[in-house]
Amino acid sequence: MPKRTRFTTTRTLVTAAVAALVAALLTPAAAHATPRESRPVYSYAHAIREAVWVDTGLDGDGDGRTDRVAADIVRPSEPAAQGRKVPVIMDASPYYSCCGRGNESQKKTYDAHGDILRMPLFYDNYFVPRGYAVVGVDLAGTNRSDGCVDVGGRSDVLSAKAVIDWLNGRAKAYTSRTGTTTVTAGWTDGRTGMIGKSWDGTIANGVAATGVKGLKTVVPISAISSWYDYYFQQGAPLYDSGPEWLSDYVESPDAHAKCAAVQQKLVDGAPRSGDWTPLWTERDYVKDAKKVRASVFLVHGMQDLNVRTKHLGQWWDALAKNGVKRKIWLSQTGHVDPFDFRRAPWVDTLHRWFDHELLGYDNGIDREPMADIERHPDQWVTSHVWPPSGTRLTTLRPAPGTESGVGTLGLRPATGTATFTDDPKHSETDWAAQIDRPTPDKAGFTTAPLTRDLRLSGSSKVTVTATPTTSTAHLSAVLVDIGPATVRDYADAGEGIITLTEHTCWGASTAGDSACFKETRAKTTDVGYTVVSRGWADLGTWAHPGKGAPLVPGRSYTITVDLAATDHVVPKGHRLALIVAGTDKDLIDPPSTTPTLTLDLSRTSARLPLAGGAGAFARATAGAATPAQHPTTLNGVHGPRTTPRVP
Repeated sequence: MPKRTRFTTTRTLVTAAVAALVAALLTPAAAHATPRESRPVYSYAHAIREAVWVDTGLDGDGDGRTDRVAADIVRPSEPAAQGRKVPVIMDASPYYSCCGRGNESQKKTYDAHGDILRMPLFYDNYFVPRGYAVVGVDLAGTNRSDGCVDVGGRSDVLSAKAVIDWLNGRAKAYTSRTGTTTVTAGWTDGRTGMIGKSWDGTIANGVAATGVKGLKTVVPISAISSWYDYYFQQGAPLYDSGPEWLSDYVESPDAHAKCAAVQQKLVDGAPRSGDWTPLWTERDYVKDAKKVRASVFLVHGMQDLNVRTKHLGQWWDALAKNGVKRKIWLSQTGHVDPFDFRRAPWVDTLHRWFDHELLGYDNGIDREPMADIERHPDQWVTSHVWPPSGTRLTTLRPAPGTESGVGTLGLRPATGTATFTDDPKHSETDWAAQIDRPTPDKAGFTTAPLTRDLRLSGSSKVTVTATPTTSTAHLSAVLVDIGPATVRDYADAGEGIITLTEHTCWGASTAGDSACFKETRAKTTDVGYTVVSRGWADLGTWAHPGKGAPLVPGRSYTITVDLAATDHVVPKGHRLALIVAGTDKDLIDPPSTTPTLTLDLSRTSARLPLAGGAGAFARATAGAATPAQHPTTLNGVHGPRTTPRVP
């Protein structure tokens, strides 16, 4: 397919420069007006491309000298020649050589002198002509950097922080990995914005949580806020491996040879018991939200089953509590970059965000709605604040129905019990598909068809009182919208997108670094139910979320399960369901036994963030009659993928 260029986002440099010159000559007063948008007036082809190695002050690989991390830089040459300083957009990543970045898995490439030839993603192509420097940092232990990968720990975070310190004159850098010639960053004003998806965005969160001066904004995309919650939830293991697997996956050959001790610390510090250890405390950025000075623009897929939206919810709430300036986009996708699910609006919004936060342009983005939410595939709504004003945690209670395990959900307290047996072969998709049928592996509770729309916005909690028959038990709590819909197929390999062959271009190109990327479109599917939110726990953590203990069969235990953050409208005519079950296949690992659990419904409840609170729920269910059931198997997305996930 031929390449095409979006005129609104990619402008010819010469045309823009001439237009700017003419405007300045014809309207002198305009030349002194406060700018509202950075323009592509600098040459990308003649940009300065260089590499420096920043001293981190750490010796992670134990070789007797402090580690240096490589920072590859692309910056416009004209401001430097004119004595003007530029701000920095920085992406610190472990993936630049092992795995690649973006939908097309781009890796860094270099010229014969070792200077960056291709910087992955569009950031340099688009922003360098607009007066920004773009810096790609190899995290310690990866690509051309010294040190060891410690998966979100001190080395990861401080190796990226050291580069910001250097940009602000507080750290040393060298022109080579082992040489003694130092280099300063006199070309920048030190104002830095960090951006990145997944692990990259996680490092942005971690560096922001240090409170480092000079970091003005971070844009974490599908990012982790606490590494414990990547591997466990309340004691329940989410993966069959620990952080040492990730470290091994991304480390350079040089680090592999030197970092066995760090690898062993990762193994020892992250026991598969799910107990909280000092290793997890070091990698918990939420606890340090009070240190954050930078503004935060979060982006997350509400169906991200890799970095699940529990990370988003707890980080957002902590930032809000500490008065941090925030903005958010929530999509229906899985683990997908906004460049690949909403490309043109994303580039425009990110451009305006960086202009405001790094250049200080009063372009009004800070007065626009805080949240953009994808309500249906490619259909977006905004919310002035998020969660919206009037959202209240509302307690809903399950009640038994006419058949075992098929109950109701409402505001009134109830009595009775429900029983299920853990079946590790089944997942949330199996449970939801059989919501109106009694099955031995779950307990389901639904409202009648709603008479009005009902909006959930934020993080939910489900409190369960259960009596197990064995000494171990895992719990899953799932919220489901029961009713027909067309959704992004987040369980597909593309997690809600299809990659096309057509390209669009976003910035300027060189022979070694193209600004053109494959287009995408939404991958949709028709379903009879939509899983809205989910959460998991090891019942053995009932007394302490960071420490599990064997259960006494026949004794009842009460535990509150945190559910992932979401923003979802259950439409009029649909039903809202709560499912409580055991192992959620391919999302948590099973316990060592196969328990049967009996729920005490009088002591089981769900606290949901409902727009309008209990009153909205009462109105949405007023006059609703439970129709005669003719149970059928509902269709949904496929079950969770079993391929290894990498943040």
